[in-house]
Amino acid sequence: MSITVYVPCDSAALAAGADEVVDAIHKEAAARGVSVDVQRNSSRGMFWLEPLVEVVTPQGRMAYGPVAFEDVPSLFDADFLTGGQHALGWGITDSIPYLAKQQRLTFARMGITRPLSLDDYAAHGGWVGLKNAVAMDGAAVVQELLDSGLRGRGGAAFPAGIKWRTVRGTTAAQKYVVCNADEGDSGTFSDRMTMEGDPYMLIEGMAIAGLAVGATQGYIYIRSEYPHAIATMNTAIAMAESAGYLGANVMGSGQAFVLKVRKAAGSYVCGEETAMLESIEGKRGVVRAKPPLPALEGLFGQPTVINNVITLASVPIIMAKGAAFYKDFGMGRSTGTLPFQIAGNILQGGLVERAFGLSLRELLFDFGGGSRSGKPIKAVQVGGPLGAYVPESQWDVPLDYEAYAAMGAVVGHGGIVVHDDSANMAKLARYAMEFCAIESCGKCTPCRIGSTRGVETIDRIGTSNNKEQQVHLLRDLCNTMLHGSLCAMGGMTPYPVLSALNHYPADFGLETKEAQVL
Repeated sequence: MSITVYVPCDSAALAAGADEVVDAIHKEAAARGVSVDVQRNSSRGMFWLEPLVEVVTPQGRMAYGPVAFEDVPSLFDADFLTGGQHALGWGITDSIPYLAKQQRLTFARMGITRPLSLDDYAAHGGWVGLKNAVAMDGAAVVQELLDSGLRGRGGAAFPAGIKWRTVRGTTAAQKYVVCNADEGDSGTFSDRMTMEGDPYMLIEGMAIAGLAVGATQGYIYIRSEYPHAIATMNTAIAMAESAGYLGANVMGSGQAFVLKVRKAAGSYVCGEETAMLESIEGKRGVVRAKPPLPALEGLFGQPTVINNVITLASVPIIMAKGAAFYKDFGMGRSTGTLPFQIAGNILQGGLVERAFGLSLRELLFDFGGGSRSGKPIKAVQVGGPLGAYVPESQWDVPLDYEAYAAMGAVVGHGGIVVHDDSANMAKLARYAMEFCAIESCGKCTPCRIGSTRGVETIDRIGTSNNKEQQVHLLRDLCNTMLHGSLCAMGGMTPYPVLSALNHYPADFGLETKEAQVL
């Protein structure tokens, strides 16, 4: 009888040598005359333990990691196939504190199922939400989403149900559902994990959206740097269509929903929803002026629902367990959970799904284990490359959309990048302006020119004898970008710049009073 061993096929695990570990397990098992069934599962999201090897035992799955191919012989020597003790052993996987302290709703199947197995997905709650949606009127589905309080898991955090309601209420011969999977923020990987590890969850969410608003066509716009995600989604779509979950008659509903993948253009600004639409249409990724809103005139001029991966991936569980169940998680207007992604100078980097309301300090130390370098953590950028740098004095503020907005920061996509005390915040602020200058689509002057002038002004702060004047100029420039830019590319660039200036004036060669000049 074969013993089942799980090794992830996630990109992060592959980069850490998972394929080499699988080869070593096969070779060692053959040499010892042992029968082993190696299955490729999705990742648990504990990237500090990748490659993570799990063995099925009567007590549950036993975890070993991070395993290198040269560790495999010693694992066999320790009888790891029956859960034997080893220096790389972590005991029962579900009992590892990093996992046990999480509240996994959207990521409940991660690390447990095989990504492309329809049977695995169905056995772990898959398709229940779609089945329920098929039995309901589209308006009732939209109302369920509104009642759940689900907000877009991106920068704006706009209520998803309002978008759906708008598209549903618009008369058109053709409507679309578009998934923004152009995950370009630094330190983010939840979208990639979803597409590589639980693709049917995204497909189910998009199918529910299509049925609810009357859209028959969907597109997933996937970042070009994600070849594994693109391949997995294409295969999953074909398999879901063959099984009747997509196509001309979704689950016997009499309604059609066809899904296609579009490879992104490799531009950061194409993560902005209207630039993304331009790119899907085969045009240069340039931001559109609004109005009209995409919900009224979106893809090819037709009403379009646009949500990102985690927003759509949250829909199946809402439709399966109800709005009240989902809304019971979180705080205030920030309902449900968010998969926070911890990266940068952190000891235990990975994905942590928790309800809104926990603190950054909890993520950094209870889950992340502090800095990888062992030095004090100095600054934490939350919300991507255009998110604010959060100082220690604000680490106890609840992670909540409104609470972070009140202090001039954003939760965004849940990306968290950690910097220790060797970081130079003036250089990081300059990088934000330079990043904006490089990635700007060029359509509006505040973003295109303001970012270039911003780089020059930060340089002058470091060399000028009249620093106060340059600080005043930088703040004025940031104010213009914040309020005058066409989209969030220029509108959010001031966040990292001003937060660095406000909280770390010494890095700019300033006294505190100079940094606060208006």
